[in-house]
Amino acid sequence: MFENRPEIAAQLDDELVGWLTTVTESGQPQSSVVWFLRDGDDLLVYSKPDATKLTNIAANPKVAFNLRTDAMGDSLATFEATASVDYAPTPAHQDPSYLTKYRGQISRFGWTPEQFSGDYSALIRLTVHRVRS
Repeated sequence: MFENRPEIAAQLDDELVGWLTTVTESGQPQSSVVWFLRDGDDLLVYSKPDATKLTNIAANPKVAFNLRTDAMGDSLATFEATASVDYAPTPAHQDPSYLTKYRGQISRFGWTPEQFSGDYSALIRLTVHRVRS
């Protein structure tokens, strides 16, 4: 999917935050700012295992993911995806790509990589079906 959209792949690789939107049981969209990593055509998000977004995904795995844009809205990217949750993934601190992207952020918030992995021990995999830009 992204091999034909190198500008989107580059944006996913460079951006540090995105917005993951899930839907509550009552139908209310709920957006969360998340760190993410592109894994081929999928996106990976580490989460706290008791986060509401995981309950939402269990009830409805259809999600949206959005990246920020420039001031004029010229680099907008919206992704429609299906989410699945792994509660026993490879820890974030053992993923070299994740550490390369987020080591500075992890440190900035006062964690060690191992502490971050302990707190954010669930992995959400977003299987992207459609990209709008």
